[in-house]
Amino acid sequence: MREPFDLSAEECRELLRAGLVGRVAVCTPVGPHIVPVNYAVVEDSVVFRTSPYSVLGSHARGSILALEIDTFDYERQRGWSVVARGRAEAVTGAEELNHIRSVWDPRAWASGQRNLYLRVRWSELTGRRLGPGWDPTESLPVRRVV
Repeated sequence: MREPFDLSAEECRELLRAGLVGRVAVCTPVGPHIVPVNYAVVEDSVVFRTSPYSVLGSHARGSILALEIDTFDYERQRGWSVVARGRAEAVTGAEELNHIRSVWDPRAWASGQRNLYLRVRWSELTGRRLGPGWDPTESLPVRRVV
């Protein structure tokens, strides 16, 4: 049974597709790390770029990650949060990379080379609405969805 504050799978997908920046949680030998990333949604996957030598480049491949995006309106005391969980894999095939770039190439805001593409095919997509009586998908920007 879905609670009234839970977002539907479709609402979660809409919010995730409309976003640009999120936080990825990854487990490392020294404990969990949370890293901000720019991301793109391609089909039922989140794709982001990183350095092969970064925390994500070193520890994310083959691991189960969580990507969280959210928005809060402090004045109205409402907001929402969406979490996508799944196993990360490096995208190396030229055809796959060209497809990702044709949909929407995630461009890292961080400086330096970010030539490792990681894809997380979500196995779980959940979300919560904070504050009753409003629809967080009402004022989303229109994005190209493939």
